Amino acid sequence: PVFYDKETGGTEVLIDEDTIAHAQSIIAEHGTDAWFTMDEVDLLPEKYKGEAHKWTKGTDTMDVWFDSGSSWAGVVQERAGKEMGLSFPADLYLEGSDQHRGWFQSSLLTSVAANKGKAPYKAVLTHGFVLDEKGFKMSKSLGNVVGPLHFIEGGNNKKLEPAYGADVLRLWVASVDYTGDVRVGANIIKQTFESYRKLRNTARYLIGNLADYDPKKDAVSYEDLPSMDKWMLGTMSASLNEVDDALSKYQFGRATNEVLRFATADLSNFYLDVAKDRLYISAVDDARRRSCQTVLHALLEGFAKSIAPIMPHMAEDIWQNLPYKVDGDDSSVFEGGLSKEHMSYPEFDTERWKLVRDVRADVNQVLELARQDKLVGASLDAATYIYTSDDNIRKVLDGLEGDESLISPSVKTNGVDELRTAFMISQVNVVDSEEEVTSSCDAAYIAKGELSGCTIGVKKAEGTKCGRCWFYDKEVGNHNEHGDDLCQRCNEAIFSWEKKTD
Repeated sequence: PVFYDKETGGTEVLIDEDTIAHAQSIIAEHGTDAWFTMDEVDLLPEKYKGEAHKWTKGTDTMDVWFDSGSSWAGVVQERAGKEMGLSFPADLYLEGSDQHRGWFQSSLLTSVAANKGKAPYKAVLTHGFVLDEKGFKMSKSLGNVVGPLHFIEGGNNKKLEPAYGADVLRLWVASVDYTGDVRVGANIIKQTFESYRKLRNTARYLIGNLADYDPKKDAVSYEDLPSMDKWMLGTMSASLNEVDDALSKYQFGRATNEVLRFATADLSNFYLDVAKDRLYISAVDDARRRSCQTVLHALLEGFAKSIAPIMPHMAEDIWQNLPYKVDGDDSSVFEGGLSKEHMSYPEFDTERWKLVRDVRADVNQVLELARQDKLVGASLDAATYIYTSDDNIRKVLDGLEGDESLISPSVKTNGVDELRTAFMISQVNVVDSEEEVTSSCDAAYIAKGELSGCTIGVKKAEGTKCGRCWFYDKEVGNHNEHGDDLCQRCNEAIFSWEKKTD
């Protein structure tokens, strides 16, 4: 903030404590642009205003690297410990990879010099630059510049250039490897939107199946949960810890991949698929249904908390639509952080359920062959025969053998930890030899499982299709209190509902 004498052509200058203090007060109130927009008479302190006509303000700029490199002093250090809650040094300096010899370097040099060897930041994170979909640098001359608002708000033709919202763009940012240059374009954002929609549909499923659930009244204690549910809670905790660790290290791609993997592989492809039978078919207060809702309750809150840093709008949308009251401060998903309880469930029967999922995947491969030939439609139209020479696998499968018919309450199992519902197939037969498989099933629908090594055959299920749960069972129609096309389990569920609502 210097003033030059007009008559001497700038040989004589005016800069002292009074002029600096006055300029400082003006900039503090109006910002740095004030120096360029205000006249000399306003920029000079009171004692010099009478000779304002004599002076002209300097318009030279300070060396840009020294200027920006000392920003820690005014932005962070000046505000440290005050109401704004900032601290010095800063937690993170974030800029492009070209700043290693620029802002990062000048900030380090000025701070080390002024603060007895102390750096102005605890960590430095660098990122690449955004290229177009073909990998070209964006430039006006090429006409390939696309701004963030184009994807957030959409283009002129919303059918061709839809508005995806901020969360989809944030998900894209979090999913790419920002340490190098990244590409963005309509097709890439469209693919990201599919991932976003998958996550949103998962949340809708969870919310929709908790409509009649009250955690205070309906929750099942951990000790009383079936093995599958304990496994799911342990798997959830492992996933939440993975996401939390990745985010704490700014590894957003790793966090995003884990959220998508968990939602797709563990939830949609297995647990939530299997859960439909418990949630939709069981009596309202059946233990197998309430235990499942207990897990869904934990999954929903853990899911919302884990995506909040990346997709805050979806996370808050979930939180504001929880169908029950949350313990403690429930005003926002951003209150309280990740629950220690949700992050601390132990692993449970991991190897057992990995094997079940491997066998299930192998069964589904053979089912697809039968489906292509129109032998069966849905998986519930089928029966499967499984043989293994591995004693350990056989022991696990035998331990999950259910009752011959669909009955409630179950006798051999708890109605959850059994192959019939885990595979979502009407009849599962674990047999003692390959001959039993080949004699029961057509050779076209027999295969060696790639994951489990079991010999697996598929055939049309025996019995009659239940009109309510769609499982095939030989006892359908023998319990006709509520219709001649129901299994005993569904009759019992309807009776329980009538009794509850009478």
